[in-house]
Amino acid sequence: MAKPSTVSKAALDKMSRDELLKLRKSVDDAIRNSEKQAKKDALAAAQKAAAQFGFSLDELSGGKKPASAPKSAPKYANPADATQTWTGRGRQPAWIKEALASGKKLEDMAI
Repeated sequence: MAKPSTVSKAALDKMSRDELLKLRKSVDDAIRNSEKQAKKDALAAAQKAAAQFGFSLDELSGGKKPASAPKSAPKYANPADATQTWTGRGRQPAWIKEALASGKKLEDMAI
């Protein structure tokens, strides 16, 4: 790693606002790049350590988790448009509300 150059307080005081903003952006970019590299290095070290014991990192960590819970199967369908379905969870869709308001029962729309 290259030795960072030092900027004295006196040098900072002489810089214009635009120069300071450019310097700040450069520092922020350097910090982001350093964090990315540190994460890569940590991952490589963890994978190497797992491999020494005959495992992959996914095996030890339980693998990748799904981003969200699986979707529930639909329980109700719109009689007028079978592509519109509802699982029975969460807010009722407008077509369910309209059907119930017109006197239909929820069981009438069960799949």
